Amino acid sequence: MNQTALPFPSREHKKLAPPKRAAIYMRMSTEHQKYSIENQTAAISEYAQKHDIEIVKEYVDDGKTGVTITGRVALQRLLRDVETGKPDFNMILVLDITRWGRFQDHDENAHYEYRCRKAGVSIEYVAEQFANDGSAASNIIKSVKRVMAGEYSRELSTKVFRGQCNLIEHGFRQGGTAGYGLRRMMLDEHGNRKEEIPRGKRKSYQTDRVILIPGPPEEIETVRWIY
Repeated sequence: MNQTALPFPSREHKKLAPPKRAAIYMRMSTEHQKYSIENQTAAISEYAQKHDIEIVKEYVDDGKTGVTITGRVALQRLLRDVETGKPDFNMILVLDITRWGRFQDHDENAHYEYRCRKAGVSIEYVAEQFANDGSAASNIIKSVKRVMAGEYSRELSTKVFRGQCNLIEHGFRQGGTAGYGLRRMMLDEHGNRKEEIPRGKRKSYQTDRVILIPGPPEEIETVRWIY
């Protein structure tokens, strides 16, 4: 009598990989308008779709410098959510190293990433040409890029300061509202007057310059009376 062996369930159970659920962090500073939030969103979304990652939350610091965590409310909230709660995601997608930060001390940049990794949440830099996998090569490249990001900010600050000093020496106004009895006049790149800038408004183009001109007669009379 032929006996057919009954199938028994295998004792080996394949471990199902956890679903890829991600939060995205985006930052745009006033010095880097080309890295707009829209462009970052498009690049990160394309990466997520390609790697079958579900985006479940967004953290956005719009118009914030990357040299310090002060004022970056979204990054602070992200770190707090990762460390004190049970985040509904297991990875964070960021465009590149510079969007995470241009900290002057590259160890500070690494410190915030480490806090996330320690809490079980990895970080993926979607536009970088290396995998953030903890390998020796990855860590070396990442460290170099962090140093470069911080150095770029230092050089930019020096260049901006020198440029502002040069404009001031030529008699141009650098930011701020005009005092009582004065008004701001916008000049084109050739020094021709264009229009008076109302209070609370900014100049139209980067190439425009601003000078101070006398304000309304009644304000001028008041100033003369005071002095």
